[in-house]
Order: sequence, then C-alpha cells, then structure tokens
Amino acid sequence: MQKEYTVTVYTEDRIGITNRITIIFTRRGINITSLTTAETEIPGVYKFIITVLSTREKLDKVVGQIERLIEIHRAFVHEEEEVVYQELALYKISTRSLHTGDIERLIRENNARILTITAEYFVIEKTGHQQELIDFIKKLEPYGLIEYSKSGRVAIVKWSRRFHEHLKELQTQEAEHGL
Repeated sequence: MQKEYTVTVYTEDRIGITNRITIIFTRRGINITSLTTAETEIPGVYKFIITVLSTREKLDKVVGQIERLIEIHRAFVHEEEEVVYQELALYKISTRSLHTGDIERLIRENNARILTITAEYFVIEKTGHQQELIDFIKKLEPYGLIEYSKSGRVAIVKWSRRFHEHLKELQTQEAEHGL
C-alpha cells in the first residue's frame, strides 16, 4: 500500500550526487514530493531528506541501490512516526489587510510571525506540517494573499544517535590518517 515515507541519505559532497540519487527514484517510477539537502553537524557529510509516496517494498529496493553508490555513507527509509519533522512556509500578503486588527490575531493564533513589512506587502513565516501550512493559505486568502512558497521537509530521525556516532568516528579516523 502506498503511503508517505521519509528517506534520509547521508553522503559526501560530490558534484552530480543529487542527480544520481534522484534518477534511482525516477527509474522505479517513484515521484519525489519533497527534497531538502544540507551539511550535517559533521563537516563534509551531507544529509538528503526525501519525501515520497510509495510502498515500503519499492523503497527498500531504492535504498539498496542508493547505498551502492560510492559517495553514500548510508540511506534509510522512515515511517512518519520515526521522524520529527517540520516544513517552512512564507506568505506574501497585501499591506492593506494590516489596517484591520483581524490578521494580527490570525497570525498569533496560528503560531506564525511577520518577517518584513513594506508599503505594498508584508511577509509571514509559519512552520508546521504540510497540511497545516496549506490550511493557513485558506485562512489568509481573504486578506489578499499575493504569493506563497514552501520549503521541503526538514527532519530528524528519532533513533539516529548510533549512526551519527559512527559518522563522527569515521571523521576522526580520516583526520588521523590525513584523508
């Protein structure tokens, strides 16, 4: 049965690695709904957070293929309850709506905040899960929503401590051997 999964991939920083990872999903007919990548707390080790709708069977095969790439340290498939995650959204709203106090109350009630205000518009930032961010769009539309942009998922795996300790050991070994 298809459902949403988070795939985390730990890799070295190499040109073309994003393409090499995503093409594996494409060849299996799996659409990536979100992709976020950034350096981890360990210099030189990058973490890809990939959100997909698929079956566990297909994803286990994809992860096996990804791990065969030379630049990959490890790859994992996680179900929703195994990760703590958030997404970030920015909403550009017409400044005219600030003249009524309603929007400020709406912003506070939804744990959002105003980032910047200009003569024509202001920008609101909100973090949360995807549906929460989409629901906030509907609440903002009557106030003159001009533009919306959302990040991909940022996630921390609940059980990843041992793996991170392993990565730190690798880093220490590389430093000792001058690699």
